[in-house]
Amino acid sequence: MQLGMVGLGKMGANMTRRLMRGGHQLVVSDLSADAVKGLVGEGAVGSSSLQDLVSRLKAPRAVWIMVPAGGPTEQTVQSLAGFMQAGDIIIDGGNSYFKDDVRRAKTLKEKGVHYMDVGTSGGVWGLERGYCMMIGGPKEAMQYLDPIFKTLAPGVGDIEKTPGREKLGGTAEDGYLHCGPSGAGHFVKMVHNGIEYGIMQAYAEGFDVFKNANSKELPEDIRYDLNLPDIAEVWRRGSVVSSWLLDLTSIALAKNPTLSEYTGFVEDSGEGRWTIQAAIDEAVPVDVLSAALFVRFRSRQQHTFAEKMLSAMRQQFGGHIELKPKNT
Repeated sequence: MQLGMVGLGKMGANMTRRLMRGGHQLVVSDLSADAVKGLVGEGAVGSSSLQDLVSRLKAPRAVWIMVPAGGPTEQTVQSLAGFMQAGDIIIDGGNSYFKDDVRRAKTLKEKGVHYMDVGTSGGVWGLERGYCMMIGGPKEAMQYLDPIFKTLAPGVGDIEKTPGREKLGGTAEDGYLHCGPSGAGHFVKMVHNGIEYGIMQAYAEGFDVFKNANSKELPEDIRYDLNLPDIAEVWRRGSVVSSWLLDLTSIALAKNPTLSEYTGFVEDSGEGRWTIQAAIDEAVPVDVLSAALFVRFRSRQQHTFAEKMLSAMRQQFGGHIELKPKNT
């Protein structure tokens, strides 16, 4: 199948590679000519502009956008819309706010262009592991793009079957899901990331307790000099708290048990805030998720080992580089 890919950063480039490995033809575009040239060398078709990219696609055209949420995504969607025709599809695979998806979908529908919002999880590891996708938009566009989603997704793999799912069917076991109409995909991904904040915070706080278990303020007979890399590793083996985030924590601690390369200055990418706002709108209590978000705010003023853990996990799963405080 043919697909246009706009944005060849950490995820966009690897998604392009995974799709090409699956036999799809990719036409690529990026602000960096070197990024385009690099993917062309691997088999993609290059383009010099968004208009050029669209012209190289056969109708019905499908273009996947992997650029930063907000202004860059908005500008890209509007620019592409000017070159596309009825029946074409624009896919936003970034972390856009779901209400923006609803607005864009309504505007594009007037022109007959389908808009799909695809919450995409997989980070820098997705090339080999595959990408978990939460999809919103019209069913007919979902069905047309199914070969793309199936290639990007992890597939059933060797994960143990969930008891009771035998008669449910669908694509969830393959790692992608049509969640509903426009905005539903990014809504589900938004809450996914809000939950991620809470899980990360729980690990971070637990390991901070371990880090301080040998404090001189404690009685000598209950001071413990604990091996944090080994604890993370043993929990990966059959523990009820095992997870991919724990796997990444173990990698970070194995490289440097003190995490001295991190300051503990932890950014938030927006989805945590949006999740809290959605909870407020629905009058739903989210004690853990809101606390995890507020800790990230505090981390920009003072830092603990827990914040270093959060920074380490963010770099491991998403390649997020810890930013320096703005006042330095």
